[in-house]
Amino acid sequence: MTKRSWMFTSESVSEGHPDKVCDRISDEVVDAYLAADPASRVACETMTTTNFVVVAGEVRGPHEVLGTIEERIRNAVRDIGYEQDGFHWKDNEVLVKLHEQSADIAMGVDGESDEDEGAGDQGIMFGYACRETPELMPAPIVFSHRILQLMAQARHAGKEPLLGPDSKSQVTLRYEDGEPVAVDAVVVSTQHDGSIDQAKVREIVRPYVQQALPAGWEVAEDKLLVNPTGRFVIGGPDGDCGLTGRKIIVDTYGGAAPHGGGAFSGKDPSKVDRSAAYAARYLAKNVVAAGLADKCLIQLAYAIGVAEPVALYIETYGTGKVDPLRLEMVLRDRVRLTPRGIRNHLKLDRPIYAPTAAYGHFGRDPVDGGFPWERTDIANDLAKAFGGSAEAAE
Repeated sequence: MTKRSWMFTSESVSEGHPDKVCDRISDEVVDAYLAADPASRVACETMTTTNFVVVAGEVRGPHEVLGTIEERIRNAVRDIGYEQDGFHWKDNEVLVKLHEQSADIAMGVDGESDEDEGAGDQGIMFGYACRETPELMPAPIVFSHRILQLMAQARHAGKEPLLGPDSKSQVTLRYEDGEPVAVDAVVVSTQHDGSIDQAKVREIVRPYVQQALPAGWEVAEDKLLVNPTGRFVIGGPDGDCGLTGRKIIVDTYGGAAPHGGGAFSGKDPSKVDRSAAYAARYLAKNVVAAGLADKCLIQLAYAIGVAEPVALYIETYGTGKVDPLRLEMVLRDRVRLTPRGIRNHLKLDRPIYAPTAAYGHFGRDPVDGGFPWERTDIANDLAKAFGGSAEAAE
């Protein structure tokens, strides 16, 4: 049988990309309210452009939080690294337009018990996991994130003062028989100081690209494209208007799996757009970690005001090792998939969201209480339910 060979590409954008600046600010609002009251409700969006930030949306929580939002916005912009003429944490005009949550929405989703609390909206959410990387994520998106994370770490540490906060990466891998075997092309565009040219930027960037890739995966010189336009000095919100929620494929699986369409940032965890997508990833990752499949996609579907998901779909792409109907029953038994059940199981009613705003919501280390959906704490239990052990499957 002839081996199938193909190319697959994913992209990432840095914390300084204008859309990611907006995601960060929106999640700072979420964290501010959850820190003050875990029962707070937030649904907000941010827009940025030259020397201007506006955040707008609906909130329900302690009134005094509103007075702290502008300072949090400025601190977030400073933390990202923007001290430029066209976008500066201190000089930006900041407009905060947050108002009380609609009573009509609250009526449909609030409740005293788990059964009473319905989903905040209808929608479909997907979770995915595979064995391409130790993170159980698709390789192209992992490497795309890693390039930019390494560059950002060096910039924050003062090792690369000529690089700016705004950058993008794109990685194309060659697959053979379903497995990634080599890198074909890498594109990196990064904001830089006006004193250096394209050749110097390439010289700075190349080591981080190579460090991000597996040993032995060399990028051919003609397949490494750095700042293809030749110059990238004006960047961030000064160069391009930013909006919350415009990088949802970067946030998830890099196009290797379906996406339900809803953004995550700016939404408190009562919103199933966010929490159910996290739960679906949690279940899919534990299924793969348990050795029950090498690749797993899970879809959850909800109706507004209804607590239980109206559907749970599992796809293992021919790699499943157990009966899918029994697997569905076991998953439902291990995790209550109502909005409140998900929040309680993953402990989502906490201010843990600002770090999710850049470099992906999935494939991250679950440290200091953050990224709890990345834990594989039920993998062994799932394996035992089918007569095995997760340790043996790894």
